[in-house]
Amino acid sequence: MSASREKFATQVDSKILRAVRNLAEKEGRQIQALADEAFADLIEKRKKATPRAHVMGAYLASHEKYAALYKKLAK
Repeated sequence: MSASREKFATQVDSKILRAVRNLAEKEGRQIQALADEAFADLIEKRKKATPRAHVMGAYLASHEKYAALYKKLAK
């Protein structure tokens, strides 16, 4: 983790913030530590959310072959 820190401001749903405060208190941690963990988890999750090349290839091939059917099903 980087020693460099930067302040920022945002708004959070009050129920979510209350739950995070309770979690921080229960775990004996600062909200800042939970925010760092949540951001890191989100970044890692989004990196893994990118489809693998062979999966995208199969999807595109399927879409080319069955485009008319997909359009009918969408209606």
